[in-house]
Amino acid sequence: MSQPGLEVFDSTLQKTHLWLHELQELAHLPDRHTAFQVLRAVLHALRDRLPVDEAAHFGAQLPVLIRGFYYEGWRPAGKPERTRSRQEFLDRITMEIVSPENLDPIRLTRAVFELFNHHLSQGEPEKIRGILPHEIQVLWPEPSPVYR
Repeated sequence: MSQPGLEVFDSTLQKTHLWLHELQELAHLPDRHTAFQVLRAVLHALRDRLPVDEAAHFGAQLPVLIRGFYYEGWRPAGKPERTRSRQEFLDRITMEIVSPENLDPIRLTRAVFELFNHHLSQGEPEKIRGILPHEIQVLWPEPSPVYR
């Protein structure tokens, strides 16, 4: 039972655990720590590729705790980055993940985008996907009607 006034902490912690557990399953990751690193890496690469207003709107859709590490180290000046190629985007993600395993950044990115399809408000994944260059858009799976 949570104490009065702390429900927001309990709720965001529960949602964060849910997201990490789901990502761990979607991406076949060994543990939640790796899932956290993957989620943060993809969030940062995506955030820095979006126009500032869109990045802020996207951030508002995230659970409070996840939103915190989404904004971690963000410097809106000079955004969006002009990352056009899929490889540049994937290299950025790979650079942030520290793991003894050789993880496939395409599989990881698709799993995070699928997670967004499951948890963001209707229309938001399609909107964000549409902003990205085509080479990056193709990494984002179409939303499944099961989650809509």
